[in-house]
Amino acid sequence: FILRCGKALNERKAEVRIQYKDVPGDIFGGQTVRNELVIRVQPNESVYAKVMTKTPGMSFNLEETELDLTYKSRYKDARLPEAYERLILDVFVGSQMHFVRSDELAEAWRIFTPLLHKIESEKPKPIPYKYGSRGPKEADELSVKNNFLYTGKYKW
Repeated sequence: FILRCGKALNERKAEVRIQYKDVPGDIFGGQTVRNELVIRVQPNESVYAKVMTKTPGMSFNLEETELDLTYKSRYKDARLPEAYERLILDVFVGSQMHFVRSDELAEAWRIFTPLLHKIESEKPKPIPYKYGSRGPKEADELSVKNNFLYTGKYKW
């Protein structure tokens, strides 16, 4: 998986993006892009599948479309609390459902402590990037190296 984060990027969002491999035997002459399942945590909570579809009719054209569950459009009359608003309410009513259990916390420390020790000992320098950009070019290079393709043309 790829974890991409930073400050002052071109977009403020938190999402899980699963990109499917290319379909073997491309009959569409390179017009296709990879299908993706996206789980957006914030802003605008949603789950959607970005898929390539053939346009209706006799043409052989493709377009990117989505199978969409955007909470704001699906649940128009529901009030969706902000993340911290939900947690504060949970504290008031004594619910621990949205909080980390002690065994989860111990496992997180087990996983990340070696990384924190490495950062402390090696003191790597942050890679600078332009304010309002997608981040450093090295992040895109790492994504490509790990077979994640960003086309940048799909707007959801």
